[in-house]
Amino acid sequence: MIALEEIDIPEVLAEVTEAFRRYETALVTNDVATLDALFFADARTVRYGAGECLYGRDEILAFRKGRPSKGLERTLTRTSITTYGRDFAVASTEFAKVGEARTGRQMQTWARTPDGWRVVAAHVSFMEG
Repeated sequence: MIALEEIDIPEVLAEVTEAFRRYETALVTNDVATLDALFFADARTVRYGAGECLYGRDEILAFRKGRPSKGLERTLTRTSITTYGRDFAVASTEFAKVGEARTGRQMQTWARTPDGWRVVAAHVSFMEG
């Protein structure tokens, strides 16, 4: 059970926030190597995208390598990062892209691994209007 005082431990929150920012920079610059490194390299890692369901590192990496490298810029709003204890976190954000009328949503589940903080599950979707 997580006690309230174990939620958002300042140094843990800072670590996950830095990992989230690193991910965002890699995403909008199409830094595939960093994106791959920040996802947990495991067959159980899942990424549900706006138009795809990806299971495991190989499918996620193939998607990253095959997606367009232009038009990736976006503006984040309502970003919320919450840590639970020292090894688990959830990051949620809304985003807007130029020329896209819909609001995007992204959620990531982060876990501390021997290699650092890694995304173990992610979901990206859009809301109409």
